[in-house]
Amino acid sequence: MCGISGILNFTSHTPEVDEINIMIDHLKHRGPDANGYFIEKNVALGHTRLSILDLSESGNQPFESFNNRFVLVYNGEIYNYVELRKELENEFTFKTDTDTEVLLNAYIKWGEEFLNRLNGMFALAIYDRIESKLFCARDRFGVKPFYYYKDKNRFIFASEPKAIIAILKQKPKADFQRIYDFLVFNRTDHDESTFFEGIKKLTHGHTISIQNKEFNISKWYNLREEAKKVSFTNPTEYYQMLQSSINIRLRSDVPVGLTLSGGLDSSAIASILIHDFHKSDLNTFSAVYGQDKKGDESKYINLYKDELKNMHAISPSSDELLNDLEDFINTQQEPFGTTSIYANYKIMKEANHSVKVMLNGQGADEHLAGYHYFFGNYYMELFKRFKWIKLTRESYMYYKKHHSFFAIKSFIYYLVPSKIQSHYKISQKGFLNKEFVNTYSKKNNVLKKLFDSVSLNESLLNHFDYKLEHLLKWDDRNSMRFGIESRNPFLDYRLIEKSINMPINFKINQGITKKILRDGLKGILPEEIRNRQDKIGFSTPEDEWFRSEKFKVVIFEILQSSSFKKRNIVDPEKAIELYNKHLLNEINISTEIWKWINLELWFRKFID
Repeated sequence: MCGISGILNFTSHTPEVDEINIMIDHLKHRGPDANGYFIEKNVALGHTRLSILDLSESGNQPFESFNNRFVLVYNGEIYNYVELRKELENEFTFKTDTDTEVLLNAYIKWGEEFLNRLNGMFALAIYDRIESKLFCARDRFGVKPFYYYKDKNRFIFASEPKAIIAILKQKPKADFQRIYDFLVFNRTDHDESTFFEGIKKLTHGHTISIQNKEFNISKWYNLREEAKKVSFTNPTEYYQMLQSSINIRLRSDVPVGLTLSGGLDSSAIASILIHDFHKSDLNTFSAVYGQDKKGDESKYINLYKDELKNMHAISPSSDELLNDLEDFINTQQEPFGTTSIYANYKIMKEANHSVKVMLNGQGADEHLAGYHYFFGNYYMELFKRFKWIKLTRESYMYYKKHHSFFAIKSFIYYLVPSKIQSHYKISQKGFLNKEFVNTYSKKNNVLKKLFDSVSLNESLLNHFDYKLEHLLKWDDRNSMRFGIESRNPFLDYRLIEKSINMPINFKINQGITKKILRDGLKGILPEEIRNRQDKIGFSTPEDEWFRSEKFKVVIFEILQSSSFKKRNIVDPEKAIELYNKHLLNEINISTEIWKWINLELWFRKFID
């Protein structure tokens, strides 16, 4: 796990050493153990290393091939490097025990096809010194980041936008279309754009090739096609594959921990680690707020107290968020929709004292239909297939288990055309400047990508394409801020491909989500957790936080500032009116309040 950066000039001009060093300096938190650079002709590659496998200096990057033809900078982890190495040992003599050397030799042997053999998370760049070719690639689902900037003179890439911004002659402007999508639809990272105009991200499962000034982007992985080939047929198969996924993610020469929320997904990993791998000494990290407080799941976390020896808990507070606010926003570098990400930030800060690798439950919701709005997609599919009796029965079972009409409301929402959905969303944002809405609503197609799905499986695929990546980005930024590698067992491509097209009743059945996971872990997972129907995640009591006296000062300063007004995005008077109602407990608009704070402080830090 590391930070990568690079400069490729489209002229014969050699990049400045100072520039690549500046980029490295902005990425040192991602790799505090070592750093280095390679400069030759018109290319420069930079790297900061977080040592996980083979902790010796021989694993440092940029890493050159045995014949000195290829130079690699790479961020991530190839979990099946042991198996790949065995395939390659007849042709290559290995000098290290790193996955880095395996990765580069795999490229030398199989060319760009080597990507299909990798089980891991990665963003990489390989420079061919003979052909003067730069090849870049990103993993299947976008776990590891790759940002770039390109103009007529050069191509610049890095693991984080601020490393690119640091060497641009002018600060980039804000991308207001992204801001609109964020404020109205709570969407970020749904395409190649970022909040910075001119800085893009390489889409997951894609490559970039640059040679003789020709710039080509290609798609190397297509989940829609791969998912058609395989499927789980029973819960035991799913359990065994999840077990395998966890097993290879335990490969490490440094301590491994787990983020434990008390929810189904992270608890499933904890139980498998205890039951199958006898990891009673596992370090777990949780965020708690006190019994009956919003976001607190200590009731479920404490079920592991007799089985785990090293359980760590932190209790984020509004005062701590205020103290960390500048660093927190600087860590994420782009606006985000909830302070739940702050709980993850604090967990990584705490974990830094004990481990360098953290497992988490990210990705289960996206392939097992874990979010309750997926019921709306499911009901739509039943409706269109004239399975109305089953639709009625499923709706009844959902209400019986959850005492909520949320699923039916989602179904009705999905029934209407995307234009009406958009108008409905916009109507809820009466605090937005009308001119801002009129300008950017015309170009919007976010909801069409996410909600115009013809089936539940199509909706899951759309979430992998357009929604999952923002969650992965937040986790990457938080973990790497504190020099921790975050690993996602539920995002093993073998697990995902076999889950997408498996029978729907393995995902949703009689008002229950993630049925195959619940059934597969029966007898292993505590029953109170296995049968949980509510979903919290790493949430925070932000509605209470924003009513505190200290936060009132900060929020009113922002809403009343001249800079906030001049942006012409949010109407300050309407925002203040709504915030006053929030203070009186008449409404809860904590999500919107956070967006106002976050966006304005982001402008001040990165744009102004």
